[in-house]
Amino acid sequence: SLIILIYSTLIDLNLQFSYYESVGFTTSSNMSIKKIDLIISITISFLVAVYFIFLFFSYYDYIWILLVIFPVLGIIGMSLATIIGRKFLFVYQLAKFLLIGSMTALVDLTILNLLIFGFGISGGIWFSVFKVISFLLAFSTKYIGDKLWAFENNNFNLIKQEMVKFTLVTLVGLLINVVVASLVVNLVGPQFGLSAHLWANIAGIVASLSTIFWNFPAYKFIVFKK
Repeated sequence: SLIILIYSTLIDLNLQFSYYESVGFTTSSNMSIKKIDLIISITISFLVAVYFIFLFFSYYDYIWILLVIFPVLGIIGMSLATIIGRKFLFVYQLAKFLLIGSMTALVDLTILNLLIFGFGISGGIWFSVFKVISFLLAFSTKYIGDKLWAFENNNFNLIKQEMVKFTLVTLVGLLINVVVASLVVNLVGPQFGLSAHLWANIAGIVASLSTIFWNFPAYKFIVFKK
C-alpha cells in the first residue's frame, strides 16, 4: 500500500542520514527532514499525481500508480535536497521553490481548464487571455509560500517594497509564461495525435517550467534577499 511504501522509504532515508553523519558529510546536528517539509512534499506530489491522472486516464491503464510514485519521489527528492542543502543552501531552497511552483502551476492549470471548459475555447487569442487570468490568480497565492517556506524570510518590515519587487518580477514571469504557452498552442499546435484540450495543458506545463529560469534567481536575489 501507499502508506507502507512511504514508511519503508522513510526508514531507508533515516539510515542514509545516519551514514552521512557518520562520515562527516555535514557539521549540522539536525540532519532529519523537517516535518513541515515532509507534509508539504507529500501533499503537493499527490496533487500533481491527481492532475496527471486527470489528463491521461483515457490514454494509460495503469496511470493510477502515479498516486504511489509521485509522493515517494517527493519524499526522496526533499530528503536529498535537505542533505545537499547543508553544504549548498540554494539546492534546498530550489527544491522547496519547485514544490511551491508546482502548487502554483496546479492552481494555474485548474483555472485554465475551468475557463477552457466553460467557454469551449482552447486556442487563439482567447487562450492567451485565459492564460493571463489563470496565471495572475495562481501567483497571488505564491508570495506567502515562497517567502515563509522556500526562502524562510520572516522579515515583514519592508513588505511594501517587497511586494512591489514581487509584482514586477511576477509580471516578467507572466510575459514569459503567456508567450511560451501561446507559441506552443497557436504556432506549434497539437502534436502526436493529442486533443486540443490536452495540448493546451501541455503548453501550460511547458510555460510553467520555462518561468523557473527567471523566477528562482529573481525571487532569491531580488525579492527575498536577506
